[in-house]
Amino acid sequence: MSRTFLGMPTPPPRAPYGQGNLRGEEPFPRAARGELRDERLRGNLRRATRTIRAKRLDVTAELPDWEALRTAGAQIKADTMNRLPELLERLESEVTAAGGTVHWARDAAEANAVVTRLVKATGSDEVIKVKSMATQEIGLNEHLAARGVTAHETDLAELIVQLAGDRPSHILVPAIHRNRDEIRDIFLDGIPGVDPGLDAVPAHLAAAARAHLREKFMTTRVAVSGANFGIAETGTLSVVESEGNGRMCLTLPDTLITVMGIEKVLPRWQDLEVFLQLLPRSSTGERMNPYTSLWTGVTEGDGPQEFHLVLLDNGRTAALADAVGREALSCIRCSACLNVCPVYERVGGHAYGSTYPGPIGAVLTPQLAGMHETAHDPNASLPYASSLCGACFDACPVKIDIPSLLVELRHQKTERSGATPERLAMRAAAAVMAHPALYTAAQRAARVGGRIAAGRDRRITALPPPFRGWSDSRDTAAPPKGTFRDWFASAEGQAELRAAARTEEDR
Repeated sequence: MSRTFLGMPTPPPRAPYGQGNLRGEEPFPRAARGELRDERLRGNLRRATRTIRAKRLDVTAELPDWEALRTAGAQIKADTMNRLPELLERLESEVTAAGGTVHWARDAAEANAVVTRLVKATGSDEVIKVKSMATQEIGLNEHLAARGVTAHETDLAELIVQLAGDRPSHILVPAIHRNRDEIRDIFLDGIPGVDPGLDAVPAHLAAAARAHLREKFMTTRVAVSGANFGIAETGTLSVVESEGNGRMCLTLPDTLITVMGIEKVLPRWQDLEVFLQLLPRSSTGERMNPYTSLWTGVTEGDGPQEFHLVLLDNGRTAALADAVGREALSCIRCSACLNVCPVYERVGGHAYGSTYPGPIGAVLTPQLAGMHETAHDPNASLPYASSLCGACFDACPVKIDIPSLLVELRHQKTERSGATPERLAMRAAAAVMAHPALYTAAQRAARVGGRIAAGRDRRITALPPPFRGWSDSRDTAAPPKGTFRDWFASAEGQAELRAAARTEEDR
């Protein structure tokens, strides 16, 4: 009887190299050094993140069941990831039944091509946009511009970034690295017909943006949005926002095109009850979003009369196939982890090189786009862009264990890196610790070396290579004259232990 070998299944593809905005041009440490020299950037970030942190703590403390809500959110997301294929098929069926059209895009190139074709079919050379991480991820604006279509960002912060020719640096507040004086100068340079006497008062800046955008809302026939959630049970899509620009884009144009990452689906309408409490409190420090827009397909005579949903993979299936990394797909893009991260607060989002900055970006970006696509892939440095303090895990509304995921990605990088100096050093340390005699000799050598290297204050401020990277940024206390093992074996140590034991018995 002959045997048939079916072979090993092919792993799902990551987001293709060179497409979209999921990879920077240089490793995180090099990019971060440049950002750290910008004192104004650091001041802007410090003020903004601390303000958002304080607001979030106030509104989450009001809820006696906040931890139960976090647990519910985590469980719903885990269930979604376990049933993602069937939920997406149900979503497609319900959207289609309600008069919408669903398109599937394997990567950024396919998604951009679909959106461009749909816009061109309307005859329009302009679109208005709701703030969307997915369209930033695939580089939709740049793709449209190269084909003669102008995309107008209508979110205030996104508008600031677009007019400045800049890049977003925060998931929720893309222009967090800009202050009001910078914004005034951007508006004076970028908005046609703006009052040359415009000052930096926030209300006046908002009014200038509103006057500029009003014409776009009233005259542009096509809108492009993302989606915070897609409900498989009903085919309903949802966008939550704070300014009302999203509501204008979702209701006024003739055609609406929504680009949604496949992980944004939720099983049931009732699940929104959990996430509409978690998301605003974790993101903006509000009890609820000022604008929560929900739509299902097409309704005759009300809102857009043509609706297209583009379901974007772009590496998400690859992340789903990773038993550890799939947890990152539970992210609801609230940015709470960015606002508590000591690394992000000091360097901002541009140093990460990806649409997704901060702790979750350091996990999600390598999951979507890979981190070993070139010999010196910048994404390989992202798992190290963290102090592993755990603040991001405590803040995450759906309990993503970001520190553990970062450690796992570091492990994956180490396994692929071969005989690096770090790996050789760890092997040498393991060999020493496995033999008591070698370990004792190493302790004695460390004491001698420490006494030589230490200054008068008993601190080591400079170490020779390859340890110089450690001492360049921190001082180290010199090793004590005696080790714990020496003390434990001495008569003095034994006497102190007996005295401590008698004291404990007397209690």
